[in-house]
Amino acid sequence: MFRTLFLGTILFLGSGLSCKKSAGRNGPEPPGPEPPVTTGFAKGADVSWITQMEAEGRKFYNSAGVQTEGMQLLKSLGMNTVRLRVWVNPAGGWNNQADVVAKAVRAKNLGMRVMIDFHYSDNWADPGKQTKPVAWASLDFAGLKTALSDHTKSVLSALKNNGVAPEWVAVGNETNDGMLWPDGKASTNMSSFAQLVNTGYDAVKEIFPSAKVIVHISNGYNNSLFRWMFDGLKNNNAKYDVIGMSLYPSPADWSTLATQCQANMNDMVSRYNKEVMVCEVGMSWDQPNASKAFLADIIAKVRSVADNKGLGVLYWEPEAYNNWQGYTLGAFDNSGKPTIALDAFN
Repeated sequence: MFRTLFLGTILFLGSGLSCKKSAGRNGPEPPGPEPPVTTGFAKGADVSWITQMEAEGRKFYNSAGVQTEGMQLLKSLGMNTVRLRVWVNPAGGWNNQADVVAKAVRAKNLGMRVMIDFHYSDNWADPGKQTKPVAWASLDFAGLKTALSDHTKSVLSALKNNGVAPEWVAVGNETNDGMLWPDGKASTNMSSFAQLVNTGYDAVKEIFPSAKVIVHISNGYNNSLFRWMFDGLKNNNAKYDVIGMSLYPSPADWSTLATQCQANMNDMVSRYNKEVMVCEVGMSWDQPNASKAFLADIIAKVRSVADNKGLGVLYWEPEAYNNWQGYTLGAFDNSGKPTIALDAFN
């Protein structure tokens, strides 16, 4: 993803209060949204940049050059799911609670499924950095768990109050070495990381009991990394439902890495009896033929996972184009039209 562009080569480990409405004078609060009905394989994208792009004048066009709202355009290309990252108190406000709710409502109104991705940071969290939100920096570990729980429930309650029920919630983003460093750094204290995962899990289930909780790490081809992480979480009684992974190959190595990823996914299912999901993929926008071949292949491989436990594939910010924020792994051309790479989702 974009964050890893700042990191160079990733090594093994580097590789508020709940917003519930009270009953009104006219009777009890109406029920929240019904739990979503899982509608098969998830094909979609993280589109967290979309409101910021729109605010800065970026527009999106279909293959015929007709201006089209971005989420609707992705849906027309075969996607059924939107992933949205959450930051605690970001500069500029993008990806805060209000921005996330606005985007999630748009997706829900289009009939799309929603994944929420908590970074538990004010900015990018990834394998190379898991920086605490400024407001949490001086908290002890008990206070940190309380803040994590309150933040998680606040965002999810706001979604519920706006009629959105996410199917999946990631507690942490690319947590190759845990999160909320140094307290939750897995290589230093796996037990503390597991406690943070469990705090997030319990908060998610309190608001949305049927939502599936994801623990997400990068480099989906790296079986030794995944065994180290999920053995550690198992040994520390961590609670989660889905093993999420990222995969960013090049045109030269995608076939090898996709095959390794497939073997890793099947190992995760066999070893831990968990579902798996490729939460992020991407490839250089100017290699659309290779990207299309990779996407078609990885979608087929996830579909083939044992016991139907491969849940889906999501592209990371395909709508980013023309060097938006320096990101070049989108799947739109410089004129704002999708490339043929996204034909793999249809």
